[in-house]
Amino acid sequence: MDNQASPRSGHRVRNAVVALTLGAALFTAGAIGLAPDGSTSGASAPHSAPARGSLGALQARVKLVPKDAGAWAALGMAYVQQARTTADPATYERAEKALRRSLAEQRDDNINAQIGMGALAAARHDFPAALDWARRATTTDPYSSVAYGVLADAYTQLGRYPASYKAVQRMNDLRPDAPALARASYTFELRGETDQAVTLMRRSLDAASTTGERSFAHTVLSTLALQTGDTRQALREAETGLRNAPRDSALLEARARAQAALGKTRQAIADYEAAIDIAPLPHYLLGLGELQQSLGHKEQAEAQYAVLRGQETIRRTGHTPADTDAILFEADHGNPARAVAMAEEALKTRPFIAVHDACAWALHRAGRDSEAIDQADQALALGTRSALFRYHRAVIRHALGDDTAARTDLETALRTEPHFHPLHAATARALLQRIDETS
Repeated sequence: MDNQASPRSGHRVRNAVVALTLGAALFTAGAIGLAPDGSTSGASAPHSAPARGSLGALQARVKLVPKDAGAWAALGMAYVQQARTTADPATYERAEKALRRSLAEQRDDNINAQIGMGALAAARHDFPAALDWARRATTTDPYSSVAYGVLADAYTQLGRYPASYKAVQRMNDLRPDAPALARASYTFELRGETDQAVTLMRRSLDAASTTGERSFAHTVLSTLALQTGDTRQALREAETGLRNAPRDSALLEARARAQAALGKTRQAIADYEAAIDIAPLPHYLLGLGELQQSLGHKEQAEAQYAVLRGQETIRRTGHTPADTDAILFEADHGNPARAVAMAEEALKTRPFIAVHDACAWALHRAGRDSEAIDQADQALALGTRSALFRYHRAVIRHALGDDTAARTDLETALRTEPHFHPLHAATARALLQRIDETS
C-alpha cells in the first residue's frame, strides 16, 4: 500500500517507470505536504511542522527564527520535493542539511525531522536507511499516520510486502485520508487486484483536500485504466486532472501515454515535451525518446537519450543506486553488461518487483537468460498486472525454448494493455505470431 507524494518514482506499477511506478513516487506521500511522483501533494503536515509554506517563506522563517526545529524540518521536506520535481540531485544535499539542523535544534522526539529523513533516504533509494528513520518516527509517535506511510513505503521497496500491508492498514486505522487510501490502493495494484485498487483510489480522490492530492489520484486512475486497456478512460482521467492542474507534469505524462495508445502521436509528443519542460524526469525522457524512435524520428529520440546519458553520469558521480528507468535504458540503448551491474547494485538496497524486472531484462539483453528467468519470476510473484513485466518474461522464456509459456505471457500482456510500450508492443505481437506459425 504505497501512496504517493508526487507522481513519479517510482515508479507506480505502470510501465518501466512508474515503476511502478508507482514506484519511487510514493515514498513521501503524505509527508509534510509532499506528493508522490513529482508534483506537490497537500497532505497535512505532522504535528508542529509548517504545513504548506512555500520554499521562500520557509527560508525566511529559519533566518528569522533559526532555532525553529519544525521550520527546518519543513524546509528539508520542501527541498526533497523540489529535487523530485526538478530532477536536481544537488537539492538533496540542501534537504539533508536542513533536516539535520532540525535534529540539532531538537534531538529528541523530533518526528517531523525523522519523517523528513525517511523521505529523503527513500528519494535517494537508500531504503534500509528509510526504514530505520521510519521506525524511529513510529516509536516517537505511534499515532502518526504519516510516519506509518513512510514505514509502509520503505517496507514495499525492500520487498517486505506483508509488513508493508500491515503498516498501510495501521495508517488507515489512524487516519483514512487521501494519502492513506492511495497507499491502500497501491497494495491491491501490486497484487493485480485492479478493480479494488480503482475503488480505493476513487475513495482517495473523494477524500482529497488539495489540488495535489486530486491530481495524484487522477494520475493513478489514468494509469490503472491503461493497465486494463481502457485508453479512453485513461485519457478522460488525465484531462479531468489537468483542468484543475494544467502544469502538473505527472498528469501531462499520463495524458501523453493515453494519447500515444490511441494513436494520437502528435498530441502525445506535445504533452511529453510540456512535462519535460516542467520536470525533466528520466521516465518522461525515456517515454518521449522511445515514442520518437517508434515513429522513425532518430534525431529527436537521440536528443532525449543524450539527456538521459547526462543524468546517468551525474548519478554515477553521486554514487546513488540506479532507478529502473536508467537500468532499462542502459539495457535497451546502451551497454547491457553495465545495465546488469546497475541492477545488481540497485537490488542490494531495493529488492522491489520493478527492480527484479529491470534486472531480468538486463540479464536477457546480456545473454544470461538462465539467470534472467528467476528475476522475471520474482517480478511477477505478487500477481502484478504489468504488461511490460509479462513481455520481458515472455522474451526470456522464448530464448530458453519454452514457447508455450512464452505464448501465455505474450497473450496476457497484449490482452491486458495492447499498447503497453511504443517499441516492445509491436515486437510482442510479432513474436507471438512467429511462435504461432512455428508451433
